[in-house]
This record gives sequence, structure tokens and C-alpha cells, in this order.
Amino acid sequence: MKLFNAENYRGKRVCVALSGGVDSVCLLHAFKTQAADMGITLSAIHVEHGIRGEESLRDMRFCETLCGEWGIPLKTVRADVPNLAKKLGEGVEETARGVRYGAFDELLEGEEADLVATAHHADDVAETVLFRLARGTGTAGMRAITEYGGIVRPLLSCTRAEIEAYAAEKNLPHVEDSTNADQNYTRNYIRHTVLPAFERIHGNAVKHLVEFAALAAEEDGFLQTLAESKIVRIAGEERVPVDLPDVLFARACLFCMRRHAQGGGFTRANLDEVAKLRSAQSGKKIAVPLPYDAHGTVKLYAFREGSDIVFDMQFKKTDPVPDETPFVAGRRRMDHLPGTLLEMGLYTEPSPFSVRELEEDGQEEVRSLNGKKLFVDLDAFPEGCVVRTRREGDVITPYHAQRKTLKKFLTDRKISARLGRKLPVIAKGNEIFAVVGVEIADSVKVTPSTKRKGVIG
Repeated sequence: MKLFNAENYRGKRVCVALSGGVDSVCLLHAFKTQAADMGITLSAIHVEHGIRGEESLRDMRFCETLCGEWGIPLKTVRADVPNLAKKLGEGVEETARGVRYGAFDELLEGEEADLVATAHHADDVAETVLFRLARGTGTAGMRAITEYGGIVRPLLSCTRAEIEAYAAEKNLPHVEDSTNADQNYTRNYIRHTVLPAFERIHGNAVKHLVEFAALAAEEDGFLQTLAESKIVRIAGEERVPVDLPDVLFARACLFCMRRHAQGGGFTRANLDEVAKLRSAQSGKKIAVPLPYDAHGTVKLYAFREGSDIVFDMQFKKTDPVPDETPFVAGRRRMDHLPGTLLEMGLYTEPSPFSVRELEEDGQEEVRSLNGKKLFVDLDAFPEGCVVRTRREGDVITPYHAQRKTLKKFLTDRKISARLGRKLPVIAKGNEIFAVVGVEIADSVKVTPSTKRKGVIG
């Protein structure tokens, strides 16, 4: 009997997460039997959480003995999870998981292994699917147990019954976690009561739940990609058209909200509030609560602008913002010395951007890159330029275009007055030479005679 083919791990350094339970012991054994043929360098890691007292120490000693007998290097990590959970204000299981995956990350980041293999299997996927369906979830929640980064799950296609049969056939020793039988834990109740009931209804219930999870995850990925492709990007802002189908609108909005708030713990209620803007007049806005906004220093707002919803973070400024900052084009410094860097012109107000000179073999684009970076002739900017925001009377002669007021230029580019007021410009008097992230003046474009090419963005 063979649990999986290790071909996908050929030539890799694989570290098995070993708890001592039957699943992880079988995983380690399956790798051990194939390691030589596949050129796999095998090791194991055991995390002792300090949760179950003597039983937890028994598990650690078992793993040490097993790896010693099998000639497999073992790394043991110990932690006082109950105390750590109290300090963090988390549940013990949540903290234990964090400790485990923190240990795995250290292995991978320290290049002690190429991959960390965990013993999650098909029944684990089925249990997770049922738990999330009962709690309430969409198709995104069906991404039950996935592989990512250097974390792999070779047993996802195996059921618990198949793993136990493998252990019996190979006469493999293992230890039992006494808490696994306690049905006061939701997952244990699903494992010992709910899933067996499903199996009585249909003998392949577990496999069908796994297949459903995979199909739902595939469809969710397609819908997410489609939703993101419908987002309109103007001057660095992401805008969601109000006429998108509901399923795409919600996904696109959530994507934008998370981008602004570094993930954010947004809920369906937040999305429902944003959706109300679809029937609101242009100019209407709402505040979207942020879970970490304890001191009111930052707010996320959703605006209805024309036929789009746009999200914007607004910060309370505690220091006065200068009306303008002198503009200095990035210049080479001490080019004759090896290993020196190009000087960077860094600006933080009115919003962050940089100016730097390109290496001789650098980008040859003459105008823009992905609508964010502007390529310019650094020597074409006149002395006395400043960085500021727009003012009445500003004019620009855009790249290969006719001279016009900055206000009309921004309107033609469908840039809202709200955004237009925040965009940094490089100007001398009322003459605009660059609107950062949007466009350059024709007079500062790169030409065959340009000696110093620069990038603004």
C-alpha cells in the first residue's frame, strides 16, 4: 500500500511536522520509504505546546525515540502556549497553531528545509467544510486546507481510514492525544458524530465533500480574478463600477478595502453598507469601520463618484503640511567609486513619491510604466521647480498634446476633483511639468539627446 507518490518532492529537503499521532507517523514513514529513490533529504520537527502536561512530554519523547530509531534528524520546539495565549488574549488552539506555523516559517526562512510537510488529510478537509458551512461562509471559505509557500500536504487525497489501514499494514507505532475523544470540542464532534452520519447516508461522503471544496475553490478563484479585472485604475486609485453583477461587485470592493487596510477584518455588513452607494447620488460617502482604528487616527471612506465606488484612506494630520517643497532631480554622486548608489529624491508630501536618475542600462521607456512611473529628462526641468498640489490658474502641455488648464486636463482624464486636489505636481509658477502618477509635460520627455534619464513615481 502506498499513500502518495513523492515524485513532486524529488531532490528537496523535506521536514515533516511530526506530532506522534497516526497521521504524521504515516506521513514520515511514507517519505522515509521513498526518500532514497527520490533524492529527498528528510528531517522532522516536533512542537511541544505545554498544553497537556505529562502526556505532551510523552509525545515529545515518543517522537525523539522514533526519529532516533529511523535515523531521521528531529528538531524539537517547546513553548508555554497556555501562558502565551493569556498574554495575547487568544484561544489556546489559535495560539498553538501560531506557534507551530511560526516554527515552520523559521525553518523555511533559515533555509533548514525547502518544504514543511503536514499530515492534513481528506477527512480534515471535510470537517473544515462542514464547520464553515454551519458557521456561514461563501465559496472563498471552501479553500479549506491549502498548500502555500513552503507548506505542503501530501495526504490531502487520503482518507483517515486509508491512513489507519496503512499504519496497521506497516505495524507503525503512534501515540493518541486524549483530547481527540472529547466531543465538547466542535471539530471532535464533527469528526466522531457528524461525518460518520454523512458516511452512513453515502459511503463516499468525505471524498465528495473534498471534491466540492476543490470545485468551489476553483470557481472562487475564477470569480476573484474576473472581479479584479473589472476594477478601473486611474492615477493610482482603484475604482469599482457600480453596474457590476453583485457577485463581482462584492469581491471587487472587498479586494480594494483589504488593499487599503492591510487585510482588515471586514464583514458582510461592511459590504452591505458599501453596496448602498450603488443607488446613491455621486458625491455620497460612507465611513467603513476598521477593526484596528482605536484612536480615530485613520479612516477608510467609500465614495460614490460618477459610475464608480472609490475607496480612500484619510489620516488626521498632527503636523502642518508645507505648501510646497523644492524639487531636486535625482543626481549621480561619486560615480567613479565602485558600489556607490544613485541619490534618491524622496518626497512625503502631499503624498509619497521618489525621483531618481536611471543607470545607463536602465529602462528606456520614454513616458510611463503601468501608469505609475513617469520617465523624464531630468535636465529639462527649469531651476526653481517645486512639489505641491494644484492651484487655480495651473496649466500643462501634456506629452504630445495641446496646452490646457490643469483642471481641464484632470477632467479629461476622468480624475475626480477629490483626487485631483491631492495629487503631487512638479511646477514652476503656474506651469506644470509633471502630475505624479499621471502624466508629464511634453517639454520634459526623454529624447535621443537626453543625457540624464530619470523616473518619477
